[in-house]
Amino acid sequence: MIDSFRKMVSVNRALQIFLVAIAAIVLQGATQAQTARYTMLPPGTANPDGIGKRYMGREISGVMGWQGAAWLEREEREKEERTDILMKALDLKPGMVVADIGAGTGYLSRRMAGAVAANGKVLAVDVQPEMVRMLKRLAQQKGLANIVPSLGTETDVKLPAATVDLAIMVDVYHELAYPFEVMESIIRALKPGGQLVFIEYRAEDPNVPIKPLHKMSEAQVRREAEVHPLVWDRTVASLPWQHMVVFRKK
Repeated sequence: MIDSFRKMVSVNRALQIFLVAIAAIVLQGATQAQTARYTMLPPGTANPDGIGKRYMGREISGVMGWQGAAWLEREEREKEERTDILMKALDLKPGMVVADIGAGTGYLSRRMAGAVAANGKVLAVDVQPEMVRMLKRLAQQKGLANIVPSLGTETDVKLPAATVDLAIMVDVYHELAYPFEVMESIIRALKPGGQLVFIEYRAEDPNVPIKPLHKMSEAQVRREAEVHPLVWDRTVASLPWQHMVVFRKK
């Protein structure tokens, strides 16, 4: 009986070692794939507005910190960006579940909350705890109980699978340190046929008064989106400074 017990312990230990080895191989493979996906720029060559990292030919910009929250709530934003036109183009319906990725202070979340009505939801995600606290406070001040603030990570929006009708990123995507991984997590959260909307300052227009690294061309947006199971739906060009590029999940 003692010999049988010793054999069982030995088998269990061998199985544990095997599982640890497999996990290490999988993790190593994932790390190598992630490393190959991105290119680090040589010292001294990076744009000071960037993070020293390139993806699909584009240098990734730095993130606007929570200290810049006042810029998101500036009075002139409505006139400069025409959020009213954006809201009309989104064509949100009561009962929809929408995700505001990189929601910041919740400027757009608060406007979408009214469009999806009390029976809809706005899942407002940000990676900065300070931003999440601010957007929660501002939503509560407006009595918008259908805004659900949450904290994501640099690689994962952490939303439930197949629950979102429409996800939107307003001047956010170009700042993602891990755009491929974040996109994968957003697509998991979308329902089949769900929409993913990019709002980015137009790199094609030199008159848009935004730093170059904080702009993206429509061609670059499409290039990066179409490596995922997404189909381009339309591009709306009626905003003063930005593209609205819309995709659907396959």
